[in-house]
Amino acid sequence: MIHDLKPYPAMKDSGVPWLGHVPEHWEVRSLGSLTRARSERGRADLPLLSVVREKGVILRDLENSEGNHNFIPDDLSNYKVVREGNLVVNKMKAWQGSMGLAPLAGIVSPAYFVFDFDIQNRLFGQALLRSKPYVGFFARASDGVRIGQWDLSIDGMKRIPVVIPSPAEQAAIVRFLDHPDRRIRRTIAAKQRLIKLLQEQKQVIIHQAVTRGLDPDVKLKPSGVEWLGDVPEGWEITKLGRVVQLTTGFPFKSEGFSQSEEDIRLLRGINVNPGNIRWEEFVRWPAPERYKYSSFELAQDDLVIGMDRPIVSNGVRAAAITANDLPSLLVQRVARLRASSSLVVKFALYVLQGKGFSDYLTPIFTGISVPHLSPEQIKSFIFAVPTVAEQQRILSFIDKETDIANQAISRAHIEIALLREYRTRLIADVVTGKLDVREAVAGLPELDAEPLSDDLELEDGELEGEEAEAEADASEVVEA
Repeated sequence: MIHDLKPYPAMKDSGVPWLGHVPEHWEVRSLGSLTRARSERGRADLPLLSVVREKGVILRDLENSEGNHNFIPDDLSNYKVVREGNLVVNKMKAWQGSMGLAPLAGIVSPAYFVFDFDIQNRLFGQALLRSKPYVGFFARASDGVRIGQWDLSIDGMKRIPVVIPSPAEQAAIVRFLDHPDRRIRRTIAAKQRLIKLLQEQKQVIIHQAVTRGLDPDVKLKPSGVEWLGDVPEGWEITKLGRVVQLTTGFPFKSEGFSQSEEDIRLLRGINVNPGNIRWEEFVRWPAPERYKYSSFELAQDDLVIGMDRPIVSNGVRAAAITANDLPSLLVQRVARLRASSSLVVKFALYVLQGKGFSDYLTPIFTGISVPHLSPEQIKSFIFAVPTVAEQQRILSFIDKETDIANQAISRAHIEIALLREYRTRLIADVVTGKLDVREAVAGLPELDAEPLSDDLELEDGELEGEEAEAEADASEVVEA
């Protein structure tokens, strides 16, 4: 079906280099001519909505919002009213795609832009404005001095060209895209379930090894800690603070951030993922001032823990610093742990990522809407430490036993990335008129009315839009 798609027979120049040629019978208008700003307020009775990068506008689940850093005031009367079909834009994250057309009426943060959007088919408008070329348009219409949070310019946004096929063709495009999208989502969901099962298998192996060792007949002793249980008799029971040197980062102010690639990266909480450091979004600090913050400079084999919302869907946000992460400086609300000679770094990382540390954190965070881990709580964590030689043997065993699972997980991640890339390209080509779907859609079977859930469509460990913003803000502590 998809391989048989062809270009439209007659095309015209859109007048926009980034958009190129579009079907001759499609209309090209400015976004400003199709939108009208809304500022209605005073409807706290309406449901609360969120704008997330991955999905657009969604209903905010207040009953299952544990770990969401966004503060919700008691008085929502100043929140903006959104009507079904309105365009809602997070002006500070529009360059990342944090926008969408509302599927229902509700209210959103007063910091968001809300517009009436004159488009006949809401789902077509959603696919168009959230497609890769249009996210690029919104990025070019955004500017500012604070790296990573450029404000959207209303004037720039209004000049964005919008391609408009007929209502019937809009509906055909939406119907066509729904078929491959559902198949791709089902395939991705299956691969993510596989990844989850493999990760659980790894956790069982790791937990058993770092808490009981490799000898199934070893004599055990009570640890005196309920969630730790019995441990090998020869292991030392100790607090983490006795075998690591812990430092928390510095509150760098946003006005000092730099855009120069010659300057030094700042490691914030948003960069700490379970098991690795992610540098997709980061800020820098002027290199000539590096000497002032030498005590906050990171080194290879440092362990770091994100202290705000330390537990996410796929584990504890703890990772070891590698050579690829250097040079970098530590930002407040991220903890740096430097192991003593009696503790092997990788063994410590397995302990922090394991069930024991999660079990330790769970009662601490119970009933807390904004989980935050203090340095004292980190240092008070009790665990059992074997000799360095036994730690090394345990690590060799873990590497061997988890190698096949790691390879399978890596392949699944690559396949998911390729599927997402293909879907992104297909949507962009269809909604901007590069491929003609009119004949193909005629032979498609009807689909169930219930849309396919995309709850599994987040990157592993990635926070949803608003949570990610709050995480970044919390980690930067720029107002401190």
